[in-house]
Amino acid sequence: MDLWIVAEWVGRVGFAAFFIMSGVNHLLNTKAIAGYAGSKGLPAPVPATIVSGVMLLGGGILILVRWHSIVGAAALVVFLVSAAFTIHNYWTLTDPMMKAGERAQFWKNITLAAAAVLYAVARHRGAL
Repeated sequence: MDLWIVAEWVGRVGFAAFFIMSGVNHLLNTKAIAGYAGSKGLPAPVPATIVSGVMLLGGGILILVRWHSIVGAAALVVFLVSAAFTIHNYWTLTDPMMKAGERAQFWKNITLAAAAVLYAVARHRGAL
């Protein structure tokens, strides 16, 4: 077994685990997460929370098992970018602490979306 195979496995499992955990959290704590989404002005927060939980869980599982992983990565990108702009819109806040926290979450989402794009490109090109 070569080092790159191990590195890919560790990276894939770690990356997928984050989204699987987040998806399960959305589905098990729908009321709390929907409450926060509703406070940010998201319409239909309960169905949106359920759909986003399925996107996170499904995307993570598809990447983990390498089955339609490009579709899984696309689901994650759609969720992450939309959540960044609708939920973590730090530019609308005036409180410096709240603004800093939402800015960190915004850029976390954008960075993870970029990582999912890189994963999809690597899979498409046969590197993974």
